[in-house]
Amino acid sequence: MQLFYCPGLKDGDTFLDSEESHHCVKVLRKKEGDIIDITDGHGSFYKAQLLNLNPKKCLFNIISCVESEKEDYFIHIAIAPTKNTDRMEWFVEKAVEIGVDKISFIQTVNCERRTINLDRIKKKAISAMKQSVRAILPEVMEMEPFLKIINGEKKDQNFIAHLDEIQTPFLERIAKPGVNYLLLIGPEGGFTEEELSLARAQQFQSVKIGNFRLRTETAGIVATTILNQINH
Repeated sequence: MQLFYCPGLKDGDTFLDSEESHHCVKVLRKKEGDIIDITDGHGSFYKAQLLNLNPKKCLFNIISCVESEKEDYFIHIAIAPTKNTDRMEWFVEKAVEIGVDKISFIQTVNCERRTINLDRIKKKAISAMKQSVRAILPEVMEMEPFLKIINGEKKDQNFIAHLDEIQTPFLERIAKPGVNYLLLIGPEGGFTEEELSLARAQQFQSVKIGNFRLRTETAGIVATTILNQINH
């Protein structure tokens, strides 16, 4: 299925934006009267008929709408961005394809970056949503301080991943199915002892997501995979 994205459908928009329109008309060579599949990114799939093939604003008429099945769990990954932006973009792309609901970027003591290109990262998320034929676009948040994340809204289960303690349990052994999760992934230099203590004081449980030390983006992918697997 070739899926298009139109976030304003629920607000009455019946046209593709310039980027989607160009792809529809110039790349896929769609014709007037063709039926296309669209998602609003909020949980619905639409069948629509093309009415006008303007490559800057392609008009369509909605034929039908189907709500996607909503999962009974929620995965929020808060991750420290790597110095190499490609690695973070790769993480976002793969996490969306696997199944993540929210991604936050956290600024820690050992963090290698202080800013991110949020617009570019959101485009990667949209592309991954369409590629994996999902009807829900995960939230992608601006970079926030570590303290703001741990002092913010909590989930049913809150985890902080690190590999330093022998007695730290594996994520898959303590994560419960059918609940909402918030999991923190640190930078290449790891969380500091103070950050770990602060997180524990806010009821974050330390977990391991493997036997070996993983790169930041790999750890994010493994954690996303584990939390999806225990729910299926």
